[in-house]
Amino acid sequence: MKQRVMNNVHALEDKPYEYIIAMGISTGGPKLLSQLIQTLDEEIPATYIIVQHMPIGFTKNLAERLNTLTKLTVKEAETGETLKRGVIYIAPGGYQLKVINGLKPQIELTDELPYKRHKPSVNVMLLSLAHLQKYTRKIIAVIMTGMGSDGLEGVTELKKISSCKVIAQDQASSTVFGMPKAIISAGLADFIVSGDSISQKIKEIVGNRHGC
Repeated sequence: MKQRVMNNVHALEDKPYEYIIAMGISTGGPKLLSQLIQTLDEEIPATYIIVQHMPIGFTKNLAERLNTLTKLTVKEAETGETLKRGVIYIAPGGYQLKVINGLKPQIELTDELPYKRHKPSVNVMLLSLAHLQKYTRKIIAVIMTGMGSDGLEGVTELKKISSCKVIAQDQASSTVFGMPKAIISAGLADFIVSGDSISQKIKEIVGNRHGC
């Protein structure tokens, strides 16, 4: 049975994908991610990138734990990796994660300084997506619970150059309503939903063929 599951995972990764689903989260993140990961639809033609504010050494354990909760593959991102369908990449603590090469998107990890106190930074990741050249896939940005406004600049830039869909977590289900509030207050949220409705909203967007 285990071998069959592994074969299915590898077969999924070999298929093309239509969406990059980019998520930013901070305070209260591990608990919400544990719930969210379990409800993501493996049939969605997408690859996933998550920036969770965590120090170096903690994100690997987070990825390993989340990987036990889903049929998708969850892993700590490595520089040079080509994005694959059905894989959820967790940005390593202590590094900045960027997506490069629009024709065949890849992970690039850098040792740059913290961006407005964050390393990894949601803004750095989203800005790299906004500036991809010759990129033809669609993007869904998801901003969830967390202090501050990390993600605001990145989402703003994405909206300038594309019609990417943006999901913001609502106040009632957020541990701290800073990051999603910044998106909502700026008028950038296409959808405002509770934490336990995020995966369903992603499915609706993909099913309705919305996105960038």
